[in-house]
Amino acid sequence: MKKQICIKRNILNYLLPVFLLYININMQARNPLEKDIINTTEGPAEITFIGHGSLMIVYQGKVVHVDPFSQLTDYSVLPKADLILITHEHGDHLDLKAIQAIKKDNTQIYYTEKCAATLPGGKVMHNGDSQLFGPFKIEAVPAYNLVNGPQAGMVYHKKGDGNGYILTLADKRIYIAGDTENTPEMKALKNIDIAFLPMNLPYTMTPEMVADAVKAFKPKILYPYHYGETDTQKLLDLLKDQKETEIRIRKMK
Repeated sequence: MKKQICIKRNILNYLLPVFLLYININMQARNPLEKDIINTTEGPAEITFIGHGSLMIVYQGKVVHVDPFSQLTDYSVLPKADLILITHEHGDHLDLKAIQAIKKDNTQIYYTEKCAATLPGGKVMHNGDSQLFGPFKIEAVPAYNLVNGPQAGMVYHKKGDGNGYILTLADKRIYIAGDTENTPEMKALKNIDIAFLPMNLPYTMTPEMVADAVKAFKPKILYPYHYGETDTQKLLDLLKDQKETEIRIRKMK
């Protein structure tokens, strides 16, 4: 009898993970992640909008994950990463569970100095640094708060601690801002084709801050992201006369 119970338990221990994986795959099939195709002079780039600050970009056979966050989706069923970009050390951007699910033996990770304390083995990029990875040129730009913080005299993200990233894919430049406000460095950017700008308080920007930045550096396409419960219609109203920029709303809460 004990032997039969052990066999049944072993079968259940085997079948349960398979069953859970089946459920996850079916849930993702019923609720697929949104995707856009961006055409470059050297082929299409596919952007998958995972949510919050998390993106996946596939270009010329290379898979780039940005700020993977395991609470958003089952990363075990997504393509493994050739490159992982981490904007800063906060847990909704530096998530070890998500990273473990998509990491291969040869996955390259670029991140900030503070991230390295939690996740050794990557390559630190400071504000102003640039790297080449396959068909990508990657530039690290400052990401920080100007005014928003937990109390007077403090900010949630200090200058120098976080990166935004500009990815150049042939003739297209994609700016992924990270957790930041409408900094002078952001407003001075040039020739940005696609911009991902965060829009949630109290940690990043108000719709007014996003609109101010967009009017300054005029990206061709704007995706508000990491926007939580912020009303995206307010941003659309603020930028209704900004003819240089197409605003695309995706599920990026």
